[in-house]
Amino acid sequence: MTTHQTPRAAHQTPHAVAARAGRKEWTGLAVLLLPLLLVSMDVSVLYFAVPFIARDLEPTSTQQLWIFDIYGFVLAGLLITMGSLGDRIGRRRLLLFGAAAFSLASLGAAYSQTAGQLIAARAVQGIAGATLMPSTLALIRNMFHDEKQRRTAIAIWTGATMSGIALGPVLSGVLLDHFWWGSVFLINVPFMVLLLALAPALVPEFRTPQAGRFDLISSVLSLGAVLPVIYGIKEIAAYGLDFARVLWIVAGVAVGALFVARQARSSAPMIDLKLFRNRGFTGAVAMNLVSMFAIVGFAIFATQYLQSVLGMSPLTAALWSLVPMAGTMTAAPAAQLLAGRVDRAYIAAGGFFLAGAGFAGLTQLRPHSPLWFLLICAAVYAGGIVGVMTVGNELVMGAVPPERAGSAAAVVETATEFGAAR
Repeated sequence: MTTHQTPRAAHQTPHAVAARAGRKEWTGLAVLLLPLLLVSMDVSVLYFAVPFIARDLEPTSTQQLWIFDIYGFVLAGLLITMGSLGDRIGRRRLLLFGAAAFSLASLGAAYSQTAGQLIAARAVQGIAGATLMPSTLALIRNMFHDEKQRRTAIAIWTGATMSGIALGPVLSGVLLDHFWWGSVFLINVPFMVLLLALAPALVPEFRTPQAGRFDLISSVLSLGAVLPVIYGIKEIAAYGLDFARVLWIVAGVAVGALFVARQARSSAPMIDLKLFRNRGFTGAVAMNLVSMFAIVGFAIFATQYLQSVLGMSPLTAALWSLVPMAGTMTAAPAAQLLAGRVDRAYIAAGGFFLAGAGFAGLTQLRPHSPLWFLLICAAVYAGGIVGVMTVGNELVMGAVPPERAGSAAAVVETATEFGAAR
């Protein structure tokens, strides 16, 4: 982490350093935030809709779990594949294809007549979502060559990701107060249509020259590595340790070893293993994993505390949970400003220190503690975590050449999904 100067100098020509983004690129960034917000919101948008879905579709307990989990499973399993595919066929093209597929899947989910149909639609949403997440971050690497501008753009990207996760339950509650449960999926469609209309004019295309043929076997291996590990972690978190659940993780790790071995021998790998020799890249991926683990863990705790202990309605609890976002709104720009003056390792350490202080305060929470105490501690923790993730994402994008940005972004997003798997 102390070699923070390397990403600044690596992979940049004098022309790239001098090229500054203009109004078109910043407007294009706003367009890229549309799919980012929607995909991150879809992780949490079902929290309030489950009772309504259960009443109408009458899913079994197993089907209800799959309605929740299939989206995240498929999304996590295909991120590496889609990052590599975008490098080869064009990141904007993949983004537009994913937006169209996400819209159709959202329509299918909204008008599902059975639990099986809804599960299938959620799986297609996961496939489409896997095309969107790495494409947005990789395109930022192509659009913003100036380091200072890229830091700002990535700070905005990170803040939007966190905002989407926080806004999902609120949007769900508001929609369910006025419409039927399908509206939580239907809201995706107009925003994706807007993306399809604006992206061709405002977002540049980029594909890796001489990227080589797409490796289908590696794609299957990456899926076989990620899915069992995610599934095993979720099962252990829900039901505790047992041999079968540990075996899922072991199987995923074994397939992952085969995937790495194939990448090492390939002339056109999906993931450039040399990237992991860069301490900035590897450290940033690890930071994102730990940060998302903390974010999801607190989200589960806060939801239970506000509803079960303080007796709030789901919508009221979701609205109060937005207050800590004030910490994220200040932390992301503060981190990107400090990155120009202070070693990124110190910024990351400071962010983790802040997050630790927030969590230490939360250990003192009692049933009769005032609400403001929870909110302040949460804002401190959230600000620290978002600062860490802002620096981490910027480190990754600064450490890779533009032609490898798609696969690098996919690695970051996969680590994030591992952190959220609980």
